[in-house]
Amino acid sequence: MEINWSAVLGIVFTPVIAFLVGVTYGGLTRRITARIQNRFGPPFYQNILDIIKLYSKESNINHGVMQHLGPVFAITASVTTLFFIPVIKDSPVFTNFSFNGDLIFLLYIMVFGSLGMALGAGQTGNPNSAIGVSRGLSQLVGYEVPFVMALVAIMVQFQTTSLNDLLAVQDHFTKWIIFQSPFAFLAAILAFLGMMGYAPFDVVIAPAEIASGPPSEFGGKYLGLMLTSRSIFTFAKLVLFTDIFLGGAHDFITLIIKTFILYMIPVLTGIVFPRFRTEQSIRFFWSWPLFFGILAILVVVF
Repeated sequence: MEINWSAVLGIVFTPVIAFLVGVTYGGLTRRITARIQNRFGPPFYQNILDIIKLYSKESNINHGVMQHLGPVFAITASVTTLFFIPVIKDSPVFTNFSFNGDLIFLLYIMVFGSLGMALGAGQTGNPNSAIGVSRGLSQLVGYEVPFVMALVAIMVQFQTTSLNDLLAVQDHFTKWIIFQSPFAFLAAILAFLGMMGYAPFDVVIAPAEIASGPPSEFGGKYLGLMLTSRSIFTFAKLVLFTDIFLGGAHDFITLIIKTFILYMIPVLTGIVFPRFRTEQSIRFFWSWPLFFGILAILVVVF
């Protein structure tokens, strides 16, 4: 059997690139937030140094097997999600494992990490972790509904569940789905605010209230693995939205520009707005985002 070395290189380098881009975006967020607040902030590479330091630490806290598996589930979901998203359009190296029906698969696998972390944090017995898990799962249900409706509208409109097929119909910027299905984009981008977890939807972490919630009992290598997972998952979600609504990218420069612009939407929103309560967050997602999701489906059907 002949080995497709281009695909092998893509599988090896895609998570590395995703981590470096995701952690750099996180560092730039701290820097940009600081400058808006008239501070200087840490250097943009500070997050990388923090993760390296965490991997060098030892942790003697053990609450059971599920505590060990929680971060593993999280990074497994992040990397698996990334592997089924075409990173570079029409690239033999970075197309990865995308297949017909991958949008349905991604809807399932993107939830896997959150559920795994919920099980891991729940076994620690920390009340802050339990509160964070309950908030996170509640908010997950809130933003998943309009996001799924946006994807359903797109799948019905273009008669496909494949990311590669959606990229094929966006061969010119005037044919980007953001223009062809604006209501689906509005529903998805409003749900995207909750998916990224910045204010006003940072009810899960909420350091001033519940001491960071689910990660409260995780430190050292556990926390380093969780931060690595978050960086990779951030990049995966940005590339997914770029592929669905912005026509993907033919090269890494275009990809960085598009994903960074998308990333700044939740970041700048978080700087402006204070944190919602959990019920306010769910009420928000089931108002305008849900309305736009239903409207997108109705426009496509009728």
